[in-house]
Amino acid sequence: MSTWRLLYTPPSSGAWNMAADEAILDHIHRGESISTLRLYSWNPPCLSLGHAQSFKDVDVERLHAHGWDVVRRVTGGRAILHTDELTYSVTGSADEPVLSGGVLESYNRLAQALLHAVRELSVPVEMKEHEDGHTQQNLNPVCFEVPSTYEITVDGKKLIDSAQARKKEGVLQHGSLPLTGDLTRICDALVFENEAARQNAKERLLARATTVESVLGVGIDWERAAQSLVHGFEAELEIQFERGEMSASEIQRTEELVKEKYAHPSWTERS
Repeated sequence: MSTWRLLYTPPSSGAWNMAADEAILDHIHRGESISTLRLYSWNPPCLSLGHAQSFKDVDVERLHAHGWDVVRRVTGGRAILHTDELTYSVTGSADEPVLSGGVLESYNRLAQALLHAVRELSVPVEMKEHEDGHTQQNLNPVCFEVPSTYEITVDGKKLIDSAQARKKEGVLQHGSLPLTGDLTRICDALVFENEAARQNAKERLLARATTVESVLGVGIDWERAAQSLVHGFEAELEIQFERGEMSASEIQRTEELVKEKYAHPSWTERS
């Protein structure tokens, strides 16, 4: 059984959240931290772009009118609006048994833990395996509409969106479990040809994605969802968690990465 660190960090900005994941990974690579599951949320709500996604997809005026942030992830995929959700990140060495063997193998293992977690909340989820050839859909700016391998769905609608990056420092995977709220809000932060196209995108999104509350008819709070995620990881991956805090060095590195990278236009506003 592996021992991992469990972190609950307070609601934070998009730049801080992305910087924290990278800082933790750096420290694991240097042998100064152990494999970590971090559970967190976002304040203010934040639009995150995939690593290679064009900033031209963002309707900056509408984004600011809503009081939302924008950040670019190190992982791939398309845009996600982070609000009313539980976000998780997994960071560890590529030698860590749970994360070994390449993207699909490790992604599948983590998906089993996520399945267990959401079933504990009484959500009737299943996992769909998609082929990786969906180039037509890759033009879509909205992440929850694009099929992914080992997708976790309810009645064919995507529930959890996850993405992984494998770097020389190790492995980072993070993902979103929408708990409540209107998923179509993301369309108010993206560029569309006209309002009819925006409305059409909202309707497509509701047909292809859902939230925990939409499925159950009742709200599940963040703490309960977080507890279920921990149980899922323990049960499926034979992980023993130790509650911890970020080290002073990790926090310092996070603040540096916010300034140098994640809050900097040269990173975020690439087209």
